[in-house]
Amino acid sequence: MRMRIPIAALATVLGAGCGQQGTTSGAGDLSTTFDTIAGVVRVTNAGTPPEWRLVPVVSIGPKTLTDEGAPEEFGGVTTVALDPEANVFVGDAQNREIRVFGLDGVHRRTFGRDGEGPGEFRSIYSIAWVGDRLLTYDPHLGRIGEFSAVGEWLGQRATAGGWTGSPAHLRFYPVGPNEAFRYALAADMEGVWVGHHGSGDTGDTIPWLQGAEDAPGAVEPIFCEAEGVIGFYGAPFAAKFVQHPASGGIMYSAWGYDYRIAVTRSVGDTLRVIERALPGEPVTDEEWAAGNEEYDEFRERYPNASCRPRTFARPDRKPFIDEIFVAPDGRLWVEVIRTAGDRWEFFDPAGRLLGSVPAAPYKDRSVPAFSGDFVATIRRDELDLDHVDIWRLERVNE
Repeated sequence: MRMRIPIAALATVLGAGCGQQGTTSGAGDLSTTFDTIAGVVRVTNAGTPPEWRLVPVVSIGPKTLTDEGAPEEFGGVTTVALDPEANVFVGDAQNREIRVFGLDGVHRRTFGRDGEGPGEFRSIYSIAWVGDRLLTYDPHLGRIGEFSAVGEWLGQRATAGGWTGSPAHLRFYPVGPNEAFRYALAADMEGVWVGHHGSGDTGDTIPWLQGAEDAPGAVEPIFCEAEGVIGFYGAPFAAKFVQHPASGGIMYSAWGYDYRIAVTRSVGDTLRVIERALPGEPVTDEEWAAGNEEYDEFRERYPNASCRPRTFARPDRKPFIDEIFVAPDGRLWVEVIRTAGDRWEFFDPAGRLLGSVPAAPYKDRSVPAFSGDFVATIRRDELDLDHVDIWRLERVNE
């Protein structure tokens, strides 16, 4: 059965009794304290972390609407990856191609086309560098393709076909230079994370975690039916459960209502809990009205619609965490919700907060790609044209 991670209960366990005091380190007013309580390491980060910035390196995409046919004119980008030399591999799902660029923005090569043969695609949900090869995830063909850096077809691995859903979730999760995970269904139809190595071997299999349904900050979505139309509306500012596999059979997970990330083994043992002290922020009336706008428009168009429930329960405050990522170098990235602008805060594998940077904008249903100090994001402009932005992480005033 699916494993449940008791995120809410961890606060009670770790907040009671006396623990073994660990080490405390800090820079400026930032402090990181390690305590061991009931065999679980509690890592508490407080204060202001060092300020970092994302320096633009290159933006790859059409400069004008007349760029038709140019390599930078994408049909629809779903995924991007950076190889060990920081070459940029762009998955264009609409054109069924992988386009390769340098950090100077110059087009190097293109490979792939529509079809079902070797080196061809019916869908490009995700790409990732694993070892010395590029893996491509094509659910419509039920396979993972393997390519060399120059686009040579090296073979394939079978996977479940016919998936539907967002490429942001049905994708590769790179967790090391030679390892990536993907979501799959086990024989008992329960969700698992399956590891893949560059050699072709299957790595660790980690159970998919399920958050508690009655956790604090949970807000029920609304389902509507009207004149043959079915609507689904997620609650604005509702906390969500996020998770990301990591190397060594480890899972990072968080219930975003609190700034608390659990690090667990595949067998269910909790190794660490990483916490961050930040003040909560209220949901303003303007933000609440904006968050309800789409649902209100539906109700105005279909006044007799049957909706369950009829209204959203307004949360008492905003959640802290929108998403988490584990980069191939082992750093944990947390996308933090802040009224002044969302931020990315990143931690070392032990849970020490290393820095904070304003979050780069990225297209809905896409995810950033991390490679060392480089970050790649997919952005859609006001003309609905896709661009790939490359950033370099840099310490401020260093």
